Amino acid sequence: MQYIGELISIGVAFSWTATALLSEFGSKRLGNLTLNLMRMVITLVFSGILFWVMTGSPLPASASNEAYMWMILSGLVGYVIGDFCLFQCYIIIGSKFGQLFMTLAPIAAAITAWFTLGQQIRPQALLAMAVTLAGIAISVLGRGDGHKLSLKLPLAGVLFAIGAAVCQGVGLVLSKIGMNHYEASLTTDLAGWMLPFHANFFRCVAGTLGFTILMALREGFAPLRKGVTDRKGVTVAVLTTIFGPFFGVGASLLAVQYTAAGIASTLMALTPIIIILPAYWLFKQPITAKSILGAFISVIGVSLFFLL
Repeated sequence: MQYIGELISIGVAFSWTATALLSEFGSKRLGNLTLNLMRMVITLVFSGILFWVMTGSPLPASASNEAYMWMILSGLVGYVIGDFCLFQCYIIIGSKFGQLFMTLAPIAAAITAWFTLGQQIRPQALLAMAVTLAGIAISVLGRGDGHKLSLKLPLAGVLFAIGAAVCQGVGLVLSKIGMNHYEASLTTDLAGWMLPFHANFFRCVAGTLGFTILMALREGFAPLRKGVTDRKGVTVAVLTTIFGPFFGVGASLLAVQYTAAGIASTLMALTPIIIILPAYWLFKQPITAKSILGAFISVIGVSLFFLL
């Protein structure tokens, strides 16, 4: 079927849009830590079922201690710190602006890869960074007192959003390093498309432990006990997991098998644009010409990372 890779990529963008909207609703209903811990546990259960169906064992393939270290570190950075910041920004500034700031993740990934993997930052990447930052600035800055530029959003929400984007980018690079070590140390045959799911299992183990410790230190387990009895909350947690870590990851891997990685990555980065209308319908987040223009420019900046 012609353009199947492109169609899958667009489907991933809509899936991640659904994840963002559900996460905003779930975070406000259940609380940040409760929703995150539930997502980690549900992902581990789904992963175990997938492994059991495909390999006959509910556990992932074993690997080297070095691979475990990198994947656990990736889980702590990407899930525990990153998703905590992301869901907190959803509570403060909403998923629409949260997803807009997530276009900063490729910048963080490029800088981290430069430090850790020695990958060069091309001049085109610097242009992409500038365009992405310009798009965000157009959306979140406005005229204040004395006609000076001022931030239209709560500073705490912006800082959490930036932290989430940075952690996603850094976590992506750490995950890549971990998967490289994981693949090199495997002693059994494993289908290529299964590798990220096996690696993600260990990241989710780190996420589960991290969120459990955070919950114990911050608020105790009373909100979790209340959350697991909330049918609507549990449903949202399950749907968030399916549309995000499960379907989103699997479909994104499938998309790059049918089309160029640059095209797939660009189409999957359309979430900040797609989310504008449903965020207005569901959460009454206003639509302005500046927010639409800023989202388009930010997505163009992301596309320059992959297409130039």
